[in-house]
Amino acid sequence: MKEDMPIAAEAPTQPTSGDGTRQLLLSGIWTMAAGLASVGLAKFVFGGIGPEGPHTNPGWIALIVAMMCLPFGSLLLLLGLAKWLRNRKG
Repeated sequence: MKEDMPIAAEAPTQPTSGDGTRQLLLSGIWTMAAGLASVGLAKFVFGGIGPEGPHTNPGWIALIVAMMCLPFGSLLLLLGLAKWLRNRKG
């Protein structure tokens, strides 16, 4: 009866297609794109950014969105790239 049960589950040698690398990379790219678009809107469409911040209320909203999207998107991209490199080596 003990022969039927495996002793330890081995990790697959080939990366599976559903490991989430593609989703991480796409999410990181789109989040970074949204952040960069928000910076562009704040700078060129919503009145610019001066020494004390944006000049209009929509400029402030765009700057807040950019300050949320850019760090989060960069971390998603770094995690996705790390997984992609790990899968490539393995």
